[in-house]
Amino acid sequence: MNTYNTKDAAAVADCLRRGGLAALPTETVYGLAADAANETAVERLYQVKGRPEAKPLSLLVSGPEALDRCCAPVPEGARALARRFWPGPLTLVLPSRKLEAPAVRAGGETLGLRCPDHPLTLEVLQRLGRPVAAPSANRSGEPSPKTAQAVLDVFDGRIDAVLDGGPCELGRESTVLDMSAAPYRILRQGALPAEDIAGALRDALTVVGLTGGSGSGKTTALRCLEELGALILDADRIYHELTVGSAAMQTELTARFGPVYRDGALDRRALAAVVFSDPAALADLNRITHKYVQDEIEARLRAHAMAGGTLAAIDAIELLNIESGRRTWPKVAVTAPVEDRVRRLMVRDSISAEAARARIAAQHSDEWFREHCDHVLVNDGDRAGFEETCKNYFTEVLGRHA
Repeated sequence: MNTYNTKDAAAVADCLRRGGLAALPTETVYGLAADAANETAVERLYQVKGRPEAKPLSLLVSGPEALDRCCAPVPEGARALARRFWPGPLTLVLPSRKLEAPAVRAGGETLGLRCPDHPLTLEVLQRLGRPVAAPSANRSGEPSPKTAQAVLDVFDGRIDAVLDGGPCELGRESTVLDMSAAPYRILRQGALPAEDIAGALRDALTVVGLTGGSGSGKTTALRCLEELGALILDADRIYHELTVGSAAMQTELTARFGPVYRDGALDRRALAAVVFSDPAALADLNRITHKYVQDEIEARLRAHAMAGGTLAAIDAIELLNIESGRRTWPKVAVTAPVEDRVRRLMVRDSISAEAARARIAAQHSDEWFREHCDHVLVNDGDRAGFEETCKNYFTEVLGRHA
């Protein structure tokens, strides 16, 4: 058998349709392809490549629409990654619908899918109308080929065709991400950096910014979000954790405000004495601390997304400052009548009515929240009624933002 070297995508698609084997170019390395639905062709691919039968094959597909056609269930994060990085060097591993030849999965339940970033191979896939099984076009254990000639040097006379798409641009295999179960795992680090994947999954999260004054009922709203599966991030608590745990923030605060740490702990009185009588110093404090809090929030959101999370809520009074130019999220305020808030604070914090009113007066007004937030929840009834309001509201609003 003679292997022909061609640039004709239509001829190669016909070859694969007839059960042949063909090497296809991608942006990473050349792949050795067989029609994924043809059991005989897939078995021949294993033999020619010398690949262990227990090792599954990944599929090349023409676009994100193949996710639901080939796999189920498909997490929303997988769709988000496909929209962001396909065509490109990312293989997604998901539970298979088992429409392909069983040998592709090698007895397993999952399937790896990738959409290659090469016009000739995409044309082949579109003409063929179905995925191809396509591991790298090398003998198992040997270097992956980056040119058509390198494929011919190994497989000339053993496969039917090589689609010559020129040298591969990246020359490195795709990154393989297992999304068949949470937490998601990188099985092979390839051309796409792990931080890019985590960042894209973080961007796909539905994130609610929740704010409100003391005694407004914000805790009830947060509990409702937590019951809906949200990761709850308390910006104030994160700030206090960072004052102890972040050496970088400690160094920056000390450099700006002097000896405000005692025995490794932030001396809040010493810091307050500096900043609250000096607007410029207070602005510097907010600039420094918001930066570290924001970075920590981002890190936790990325970890939550890689763990399979889809929803998060950030509890922060100064939401606009915390956000600071990052990807926006719906900002929701909880408000309540002043006298209701006073009664709650008296019970919760064991303070007098006068002290409760003074605390409320020092915080943002309801008008401020209405002006700066996208949505306002008014807590003017009993707890059970407000819990039901929160549940219905967040279910509807999050559905629109998802």
